[in-house]
Amino acid sequence: MPFKYLALLFSVSTTICHAQPRTDAFLKQLFASNKNPVFQNVLKNADAHRLQIIYTRIDRDKNNKPTFTNYYFRVDSTEYFNPASTVKLPLALLSLDKLNRLKNPKLTKFTTLQIDSAYSAQTKEWKDPTAQSGYPSLAHFIRKAFLVSENDPYSRMYEFVGQGEINRSLHAMGYLDTRITHRFVRMTADENRHTNPVRFLDDNGQLIYAQPAAYNQDPFDFSRVAKLGKGYYAKDSLVNKPFDFTERNKLPLEALHQLLRSTMFPMSVLEKQRFNLTRDDYRFLYQYLSQYPGETNYPKYDTKQYYDSYVKFFFMDSLHHQMPAGVRVFNKVGWAYGFLTDASYVVDFTNKVEYMLSATLYVNNDGILNDDKYEYDRVGHPFLYQLGQTIYQYDLKRPRKQIPDLSAFKINYEKRRDDNRPVVKDVDN
Repeated sequence: MPFKYLALLFSVSTTICHAQPRTDAFLKQLFASNKNPVFQNVLKNADAHRLQIIYTRIDRDKNNKPTFTNYYFRVDSTEYFNPASTVKLPLALLSLDKLNRLKNPKLTKFTTLQIDSAYSAQTKEWKDPTAQSGYPSLAHFIRKAFLVSENDPYSRMYEFVGQGEINRSLHAMGYLDTRITHRFVRMTADENRHTNPVRFLDDNGQLIYAQPAAYNQDPFDFSRVAKLGKGYYAKDSLVNKPFDFTERNKLPLEALHQLLRSTMFPMSVLEKQRFNLTRDDYRFLYQYLSQYPGETNYPKYDTKQYYDSYVKFFFMDSLHHQMPAGVRVFNKVGWAYGFLTDASYVVDFTNKVEYMLSATLYVNNDGILNDDKYEYDRVGHPFLYQLGQTIYQYDLKRPRKQIPDLSAFKINYEKRRDDNRPVVKDVDN
């Protein structure tokens, strides 16, 4: 795959953190053109839905150098939303970054990685039957985290990088308002500060590298209280007070949007915001950010449950699960506690169209959390589909001075083999 853009220098005009909500008149006018009732009802009640949207128009010059123009709708880094699985994107980037910084030629993202336990609530992971090798690796964690948004790989990458290093790294890169405090398993704050011993083994089972258990001593800033709703369920009991997100993960939409841009266009961001990744790392990330579960052999996901648009919210039509011909979406989604979030870079290779779109909204009409009564299917997904189509149709029709060369993002995807292995269903995501 060509990576011509890696040699280009782009100007940067992106600020990561803002304290005041921003809305551009252009988006308000564009959104008014879509008369879909669900879409318009969410827009009219944008505050209640905690709606935030970023659309980035991408234009190329005669040398294929891109420039980025951001448009915002209610974007406010101080308005909390639960990032859910979107945090798997920075964890994948930080995992590859850390692996490369070890500078051990015997260590690659495909090397067998085994997780041990050394503290309360920690668990081991020595084998993975969904991997072709039968063993875990960073590459396989990333595949599972991206393809259908499995949760266990996130927790394992969290354990490899370490809670302290995760937050110090993101803050040093300029993502000051981010916070990664926990795995996706039930643990106390103290248990989440402790991370497991990790070891890498060669094909003969011999130790290459061992990382001891770690403990994060760095304090977190929990001064900004984040409480939501009028009640929540704890086990089977209703607690009649707001749910407290103050110490939970935090990843503002603009930070998530910028992390995706740094992945797809690394030379377009400040040097301190670029991850230490190889060309092969970028190619690998591009493949599994955009490949469909049905194209993938390991894991062999059930294609009925995990259809092409399963984690492509801006193209997830409730009636049809197929993606438009020629379109690929490089993205990461998240859903939890009534929040739906998607950060996407969209490419239409047929029509030579590209843009970025990120959005989050909250759909919890009864105000009760943990009751599994969220309006994902009735409101959330239909809104995000209508939003995605509004932007897609606009970008299809808008004039461009230069036709972009999108070959850097053209991937030779896998083809599912017909074999007798059972399919993977009902993963924890």
